[in-house]
Amino acid sequence: MRFQLTEEQGELRDAVRGVIGRLAADGSSWLVAQFPAPLEGVGPEPCLDRTVWRALGELGFFSMRLSEGDGGAGLGLPEAVLAFEEAGRGLVPGPLVATHLAAGVVPGAAEGDVVVAAADGRIVEWMDEADVVRKGAEGAVALKSLDPLTPLHRVPAPAPVDPLAVLLTSAEQLGTASRACELAVQHARTREQFGQPIGGFQAVKHLCAQILERVEVARAAVYAAAVTGERGDIAAARLLADDAAVRGARDCLQVHGGMGFTWESEVHLLLKRAWVRAQRGGGGTESEELLAAELVG
Repeated sequence: MRFQLTEEQGELRDAVRGVIGRLAADGSSWLVAQFPAPLEGVGPEPCLDRTVWRALGELGFFSMRLSEGDGGAGLGLPEAVLAFEEAGRGLVPGPLVATHLAAGVVPGAAEGDVVVAAADGRIVEWMDEADVVRKGAEGAVALKSLDPLTPLHRVPAPAPVDPLAVLLTSAEQLGTASRACELAVQHARTREQFGQPIGGFQAVKHLCAQILERVEVARAAVYAAAVTGERGDIAAARLLADDAAVRGARDCLQVHGGMGFTWESEVHLLLKRAWVRAQRGGGGTESEELLAAELVG
C-alpha cells in the first residue's frame, strides 16, 4: 500500500496548516504566547473562539466529506484524516470531531456557524460551550480536566462510539505526536550544554529517534485505516497513535527539561491534550478488545 500524497491532498494539508497558523498568529484562544506568565500560578481559561470555528467552516474543514450537491467538497476519509492531523498538530481546541461528523445532519455545523458536542463513550467535551449536544448527555457531571483548554463532562452511561470518531481522533493524536517530534529535534539542535548542542548527547539522540519511529509507525497505521475503513485497522491505528502522542510528548518534555512545563511552552499542552484524547471512546481498551476478538476469530 502506497501512502504518497496526491498533489490535491498535499494542497489540502498545506491549506489547513496555513489557516491554523494564521489564526494562531492573530492571537486566537489556543496561542501559547497569550497564556499568563508562569509566576502568576494560573493557566488559561478554556474559551471556544467562534471566529476560529467560522474560519474552519469557511475552509471546508467540517463539510469536506459532504457531496458537492450538499455544499461539500466530496472528499473522502484520507483527506479528512490529513485535515485532522493538522488540527492535532496545531492544538486547535473545541469539539472538532463531533462537529465534523454532524455536518449535513445538524444545520449550521458544516458552515461552522453551529458548534456540536457529542457524548463519546463516557466523556463529553465542550458541553457548556456547544450549541447542540448529540447522543444525549443527561446527568452529565463536570470534571476537572488535565488539559486546561478542554473542559470535560462525564455521563453516567457510555454512548456508542462511531468508528469514524475513533479514526479522526487517531489523526489528531498523530498530528500532536508529529509536533512533539518537531519541537524535540528543534530544541536538541539549539539548546547547548557543556559547549555543544544537547542533540550531540547519545541519550537525547535516542529520545528523538524513538519519537520519530513511533510517529512514522502511527502515520502508516492511520493512513492505512483511512484507506480501508476497516474497524480492525482503525483500532490498530488508535492504539499506535495514542502511544505515539502520549509517549512522544512525554519524551519531548524530557528533552526540554523543566522549561517544558512552563506556560510559555506548548510542550506540556501536547501531553495534556494527548492524555485527554486517549480517553475518548472508552480509551484504548475498546480497541484492544476489538483487535483481540479479531485475532481469536
